[in-house]
Amino acid sequence: MDITTISRLYADIQGLAPAKVTELPSSGSNRRYFRLSDDDGSKSLIGVLGTSKEENNAFIYMARHFASKGIPVPEVLAVSDDGMAYIQTDLGDTLLFNEIEKGRLTRSFSAHEKEMLAKTISRLPDIQFAGADGMDFGVCYPAVGFDRRSIMWDLNYFKYCFLKATGMEFQEDMLEDDFNRLTDVLLEASQGDTFMYRDFQSRNVMIREGEPWFIDFQGGRRGPFYYDVASFLWQAKANLPEGLRRELLDVYLESLNKYTPISRKEFMGRLRHFVLFRTLQVLGAYGFRGYFEKKPHFMQSVPFAIANLRQLLHEPYAEYPYLNDLLHRLVDLKQFADQTKRQLTVRVMSFAYKKGIPNDTSGNGGGFVFDCRAINNPGKYERYKPFTGLDPQVIQFLEDDGEVLTFLEHCYALTDASVQRYIDRGFTSLMIAYGCTGGQHRSVYCAQHTAEHIARKFNVKVELVHREQDMAQTFNVK
Repeated sequence: MDITTISRLYADIQGLAPAKVTELPSSGSNRRYFRLSDDDGSKSLIGVLGTSKEENNAFIYMARHFASKGIPVPEVLAVSDDGMAYIQTDLGDTLLFNEIEKGRLTRSFSAHEKEMLAKTISRLPDIQFAGADGMDFGVCYPAVGFDRRSIMWDLNYFKYCFLKATGMEFQEDMLEDDFNRLTDVLLEASQGDTFMYRDFQSRNVMIREGEPWFIDFQGGRRGPFYYDVASFLWQAKANLPEGLRRELLDVYLESLNKYTPISRKEFMGRLRHFVLFRTLQVLGAYGFRGYFEKKPHFMQSVPFAIANLRQLLHEPYAEYPYLNDLLHRLVDLKQFADQTKRQLTVRVMSFAYKKGIPNDTSGNGGGFVFDCRAINNPGKYERYKPFTGLDPQVIQFLEDDGEVLTFLEHCYALTDASVQRYIDRGFTSLMIAYGCTGGQHRSVYCAQHTAEHIARKFNVKVELVHREQDMAQTFNVK
């Protein structure tokens, strides 16, 4: 099928043929998306060419059903006679994944990024419960529900498309025994008629006028609500710090309480099994798309998923002893160890003490924190109040005074020695933070100069974050 069909559908809706037809980038799907518009782009719609009539039917039905429940999804405006093409409203180009890009890269999420994430996950129970109300699950494709067969499909996806591709030796019968144990645990939490989005992650959320809209839910089915939480909060390339995950879990649980009360302890006890399962399923998908289909986007995501898995294994999965041991061996494979130990990342931050010392998002428990408040403060002078430690007026004040230069010499002596030892020992993360009263002048100057100093002296990645200024910069490896 070519674009003639969707062009004709557009013309039926708008009364004229599209002046422009632009194919949009695809991700993991075989569906093709096109933006159809008039000359000035004021009347644009999205045309979709599918490869499966059943999958198209699932999306069209779900989109109309969710819309009837007040859930923000694209409206399906027209469908071809054969069901292989359809037209939907254009939600724009802003994915949540792109909206939180700075946070993903620096692991320091701005207030706006956190708000977008919180808004998104707060709507998830609406999809899962209100969306399930009155739904005909028989339309779901390729499976009606989250059952033993679909779980084993995903686990075997991991085994054959990722695990075997690594070249690891393992005892398949013992692995299958643990797969069956994991399946039993997952099914215990799968009671009730709730909708499982299945691929609920930031690439499947559009931001329109500051609000989240949901797309690509056609693979959804009847299933447990834990799965979608695991998909969203442990999305490999979302790169969410543990502290932010906890905050977003609180937002989700508050919203979930409208539909079904559950204690945090019970929820977390079940969620960890779904996080493990989702991580294995994602690795299977990355293996197939990357190793077999040779799509680089998926291979680039493997280190992030391995890092997630490595962190999960800090709390052993004693319920699945062979799988637990196998996964430990997997994350220690040279090809994955090299990916994570290839370089040290030094994270340098400026902050205001009155707003608290920054958390170390690496999970290492902290690093250097230097107090700049003893240095003569330009902020006490009215003429310097509009500026920061990046502006020439403030830089000249601090350097003419001279205290900051002596202070940084001592800081460099400490931090340089640690950076070198971290490199020598194969460590991956070091945090250096500078604080002052307002996080505007002295700490910004010190953090900026330290980041530049380390980037010049060492072959390491340096991530610089001026927290109170909501600014970030990355110094790449030479």
